[in-house]
Amino acid sequence: MNAILEMRNITKTFPGVKALSDVNLSVKKGEIHALVGENGAGKSTLMKVLSGVYPHHQFEGDIYYKGEPQKFAKISDSEEKGIIIIHQELALVPMLSIAENIFLGNETAKKGVIDWHEAHQRAKEVTAKVGLREPTTTKITNLGTGKQQLVEIAKALSKRVELLILDEPTSSLNETDSEALLDLLREFRAQGITSIIISHKLNEVAEVADTITVLRDGLTVSSFPCDKSVEIENRIIKEMVGRELTNRYPPRDVAIGDMMLEVRNWNVYHHLHSDRHLIRNVNFNVRAGEIVGIAGLMGAGRTELAMSIFGRSYGQKISGEVLLKGQPVDVSDIKKAVALGIAYVTEDRKELGLVLDNSIKHNLTLANLDGVAKGLVLDDIEERNVGREYIEKLNIRCSSMLQEVVNLSGGNQQKVVLGKWLYSHPEVLILDEPTRGIDVNAKFEIYSIINDLAAEGKAIVFISSEMPELLGMCDRIYVMSEGRMAGELPVAEASQEKIMRMIVKNDG
Repeated sequence: MNAILEMRNITKTFPGVKALSDVNLSVKKGEIHALVGENGAGKSTLMKVLSGVYPHHQFEGDIYYKGEPQKFAKISDSEEKGIIIIHQELALVPMLSIAENIFLGNETAKKGVIDWHEAHQRAKEVTAKVGLREPTTTKITNLGTGKQQLVEIAKALSKRVELLILDEPTSSLNETDSEALLDLLREFRAQGITSIIISHKLNEVAEVADTITVLRDGLTVSSFPCDKSVEIENRIIKEMVGRELTNRYPPRDVAIGDMMLEVRNWNVYHHLHSDRHLIRNVNFNVRAGEIVGIAGLMGAGRTELAMSIFGRSYGQKISGEVLLKGQPVDVSDIKKAVALGIAYVTEDRKELGLVLDNSIKHNLTLANLDGVAKGLVLDDIEERNVGREYIEKLNIRCSSMLQEVVNLSGGNQQKVVLGKWLYSHPEVLILDEPTRGIDVNAKFEIYSIINDLAAEGKAIVFISSEMPELLGMCDRIYVMSEGRMAGELPVAEASQEKIMRMIVKNDG
């Protein structure tokens, strides 16, 4: 099978950092090629070089596509050749329709006038190919993340895609939507479309890829066929981190103390639609030193539950009771929740967790500015002390505390979010998808931090869409479905099958 793509000796340098160093990548026509590596390994940078995000004069090396040398000056140059990239952060306009998004920048115009009939007709054709059944007039804001991902892929098909690049396509999807997306890639392969997939979900890589290329620290470590008959995940991890990683989850001695947080008969209605009852009579609790997981499919209400408890930062018509150490408390706004020792680490670190164009030290002190202030004035020396302390404590890899967090890897950004809340000295930490979009090595470091916090007597609520993660980290697991608690299991009795059975039983 001939190579559709050859990238040879690609070197890309940013100020003070060599992101790629003589990287080579060869992709065969019609295959699914997985690109894996730790955060900061250079995967996304390499794909931005390929797609023209970084023009040809901004890097060294050669790109050959269908045997021809290419010098893309902008994204539209690569798109004209059938190379389409779908970034991790979806580039859709929420208030525009499916059809409008699919042809945005590529409008079906005749003599300068958009032909909406043709636009919707062609949109129906490409959405049917990806299994999206919504009317093409539906606004993006009314679609779930899984269906938004399908709109992006339909958009790629409308541009006559031959090489599809997907950067972390399933990081925000539940298991059902993830499997549907992988099935779609298999269909594309059968049609002769080539795919490059960047993913931290190694089980998905092992399931769908034909070939795997591993990058580490901006270098090509290896490229090999994905043999489904052997334990491929362990090989990938070894190549990624440069050593055997025998345990995915750090060991911990469980010393569970007194009751810390109790939530009783909690009800929440949609923040915009007051007739939509999202959280229905939910009860749960967590003790000091305990890690309690909340499992559930996307749309189960886990994030809405967490945010409504954290200062009612989501929802309306909220009712129920929150108790800390057996005493009813007022969590009616964020300031009160933080003052009580409750912290919430959001699932969306870039939008809601960080000020991306600000320094690490500023981000670390955001949740407790009183701790670094003298009266109404910030004390720069104290802020630097805090920055130094948490960079060391959490092993945040950076050039200095003045580095903007936008330039950190995903794992290090997540450590800054954690550090921000740790500096508020919480007793209860609600962690919402704390390892989403970060690599296996950084995950282990985050898990170790969480374990240390539990050992200090903190009460941890751990929300995750990855069931192995919940089974590997938690003492007890609650299962949410359709806004209700469908059940509760001690981790010793829990399994993925039991959790899914609870969800399905409740749905039915």
